[in-house]
Amino acid sequence: MEDFRPIISDCIAGNPKAQAKLYQQFAPKMFGVCLRYAKDRTEAEDNLQEGFIKVFTNLKTFRNDGSLEGWIRRIMINVSLEKIRKQHLLYPVEDVTIYDTVNFSDDVISKISADDLIKLIQELPPRYQMVFNLYVIEGFSHQEIASEMSITQGTSKSNLSRAREILKKKVQENFGELDAKNNYTA
Repeated sequence: MEDFRPIISDCIAGNPKAQAKLYQQFAPKMFGVCLRYAKDRTEAEDNLQEGFIKVFTNLKTFRNDGSLEGWIRRIMINVSLEKIRKQHLLYPVEDVTIYDTVNFSDDVISKISADDLIKLIQELPPRYQMVFNLYVIEGFSHQEIASEMSITQGTSKSNLSRAREILKKKVQENFGELDAKNNYTA
């Protein structure tokens, strides 16, 4: 594990080279985090920039008792959540009867590229997208999600279930079913 204390000290002192080095070290991974919560690449880039501004502003509060990457990731998630809250996009989606349960081979998932999967996740209603990302990708518990999003644990569980069903339907619509020979069928 790399010791970031010297670069952190230099960043806190306002050294632009140290800030550039820290940015270059973490920006690619953090862009991926931002992309999962954004509606498109432009919004993800905005969130990344805003997140790094917060990182550099608050770096002096990093206590070095956990991973720097985890601390930066949390800032990126919070920036993304805050942007969605400001846009008032975390509205409840009550009528999900249009999304029937879809059963298909799990092999379909293995044939989808990461970019395709991110695009499908970005098409989810914002609340479902947030719960899905926080639970499946970030590993948050339903209790943590409920606290972070000001919803109940039951709502978090329900939103996750609905997000999964919607994703299954979208996968089937976009990638079809796999036949016995693992070829896509329409």
